[in-house]
Amino acid sequence: MVLLAGCIIVKDNKVLMCREGKKSCFNQWNFPSGHVENGENIIDGAIRETYEETGLKVKLTGLFPITQIYAGTETHVLFRFKAEVIGGEIKVDKKEILEAKWIDLDDLKKMSNKEIRAYHVNYKVIEEIENNKVYPLDILDSNMYG
Repeated sequence: MVLLAGCIIVKDNKVLMCREGKKSCFNQWNFPSGHVENGENIIDGAIRETYEETGLKVKLTGLFPITQIYAGTETHVLFRFKAEVIGGEIKVDKKEILEAKWIDLDDLKKMSNKEIRAYHVNYKVIEEIENNKVYPLDILDSNMYG
C-alpha cells in the first residue's frame, strides 16, 4: 500500500495546481501531492510535498474525503488536506513539476481527462471543493497532528 498526501489550496475561487513533469503524467495538472515517506506522518507529508512542488508554506485547515486508488498491482490511499498559504512564493523544481499556478475553478472544471491527472479522482475533488465537503482535522488521531 502506498500513502499519498497533498493539499488543496483555494483563494479567490482559484485553485493552486501543478503541471506534472514526470513521464507517466507529463504535462497534466494535479493538486500538489506525493508519497508519504517511511516514518513520516500524513500531515507532515502533505505540508512537505506542497512545499517541494510549489515553494509555498501552508497551514492545514481541514481534510477532504480520503480516496483509495488501484494502480496496477498497488493500492494507493490519498489524503488531501484543505490548506492556506502562510508564506513563500511559487517556485518549482523543473525536474518534477513544470509549473505551479492558480487556475480559476470554472476553467479547471472545463479541462479534459487528458489535461488533468487521474481525472475521475481529481474531478471528484473539484466537486468536493464546490460543496465544501471538508472535515475538521481532529477527525484524525491526535498523535498525527498534536
